[in-house]
Amino acid sequence: APSAAMAEGSGSGGSGRGPPCPGAVSAFRRWEQLRRRAATPWARGLLAVAAGLGLLYAVLRVPVRLRDGLAAVTVFLSTLTPKFYFALTVTSSFISGLIFVFEWWHFRKYGTSFIEQVSVSHLRPLIGGAENSPPAPAAFSAGENDTSRQNMPECKVWRNPLNLFRGAEYSRYMWVTGKEPLTYYDMNLSAQDHQTFFTCDTDTLRPSDTVMQKAWRERNPQARIKAAYQALELNNDCATAYVLLAEEEATTIVDAEKYFKQALRAGEMIYRKSQNCHSQSPQHEAQLRRDTNVLVYVKRRLAMCARKLGRIREAVKMMRDLMKEFPLLSMLNIHENLLEALLELQAYADVQAVLAKYDDISLPKSAAICYTAALLKARAVSERFSPETASKRGLSTAEINAVEAIHRAVEFNPHVPKYLLEMKSLVLPPEHILKRGDSEAVAYAFFHLQHWKRIEGALNLLHCTWEGTFRMIPYPLEKGHLFYPYPSCTETADRELLPTFHEVSVYPQKELPFFIHFTAGLCSFSAMLALLTHQFPELMVIFAKA
Repeated sequence: APSAAMAEGSGSGGSGRGPPCPGAVSAFRRWEQLRRRAATPWARGLLAVAAGLGLLYAVLRVPVRLRDGLAAVTVFLSTLTPKFYFALTVTSSFISGLIFVFEWWHFRKYGTSFIEQVSVSHLRPLIGGAENSPPAPAAFSAGENDTSRQNMPECKVWRNPLNLFRGAEYSRYMWVTGKEPLTYYDMNLSAQDHQTFFTCDTDTLRPSDTVMQKAWRERNPQARIKAAYQALELNNDCATAYVLLAEEEATTIVDAEKYFKQALRAGEMIYRKSQNCHSQSPQHEAQLRRDTNVLVYVKRRLAMCARKLGRIREAVKMMRDLMKEFPLLSMLNIHENLLEALLELQAYADVQAVLAKYDDISLPKSAAICYTAALLKARAVSERFSPETASKRGLSTAEINAVEAIHRAVEFNPHVPKYLLEMKSLVLPPEHILKRGDSEAVAYAFFHLQHWKRIEGALNLLHCTWEGTFRMIPYPLEKGHLFYPYPSCTETADRELLPTFHEVSVYPQKELPFFIHFTAGLCSFSAMLALLTHQFPELMVIFAKA
């Protein structure tokens, strides 16, 4: 034993360990002897006999326990009365009914099943579901990552080019109906826009601009109006103060136009001063950008006032001049205001010229561009179009072009046709829209429905052809035809932008979750059992005991 221990110690010396203790060596020897004895045939036979006896005991003992348990359950059930069964089924039906109603309400409001959401969010991590999920692929290079990020459709919220006036339109709607047409999220986005457009770092140099900087952050409309008057007391030529009063205090478009004319006079004067000294320092350049934003905003709103007051040709001229004077501000989408005004004039050749410039593959699309292009092509064939005649002789080239344009528009925003065909009720459009979403559809249909009605047969052609789009894109969330796949985030954003009393349009239509079907079936089955127990108590007791 000492020589073996020394041999083992010398063998392990290269690894840096000390020699094992004598107790460990003796324990190891005993284990080796026991293993050699268990490997003999008689030892294996003895273990097999013991395992068989244990299994026989379990087979004979478990049925005895099960029999005793069933006997106890039978005795318990035999003592129950029909009233107990009736109360049990009624309680089960009531609870499952409550769960079904809550599930249905949650699905209608949020678009998801509450039970499924809780299961995924809280129960799956507890049972190790998150650990078993496959890891996200991380083998992309930086360039591939950037490319995939560019190709991914983004749910970006845009300023509505045709947004209404708060005091003259939104507030009047609230006074008449008692319903708030704007959501807090939408108004908060507008407050951020105002702070971005109408403020800069040099506001501290002018007391009136300092007051207006605080005014744009106020949540209370009356506090904002009061701050605007304070700014005018400090400086009678504060353009942003007139803008705020025109947007929120004026109760008619005429009053709003008066305020905007005063803002235009003050804004042009400040803009000329900023142009003369914008190259002196970066602060002056920021001030010039701010004054440019104010001037463009005022001119655009004046053109919209002229459009609303019926002076459409004047509005068109103001919009064209604005686009020529500030060509780099195309992101403001002034051309959509121009398209709507030209459609009101029925100047379809001018509309086509605007589309030729802005309906370009390299420029971002909108419902106004896609559906106006479809309207012009439908105008050429809609008056003589008949579904019966087209099914017999086939579609002509012009009709095929019109149908393809409608399919293109519907693929871009599938929510619009229901509003144009008056299958869904309209509400006032929000101040911000989500492209390809329900909010954009509401904003487009609110202003353009009259233009579709004016062209005879256009709505009929739309009614006959718009649903054919969905046969070309059976899986719109995975693959599109002419555009990117339809973004799955539109429903959530639209619920934030549109008022709660409006039923948000969802595309593609979601199937009812499993748990709604399950709770509905459970509630119906429990109610049926309760009814049978009430009508036939003795028979149902016998059935339960059996």
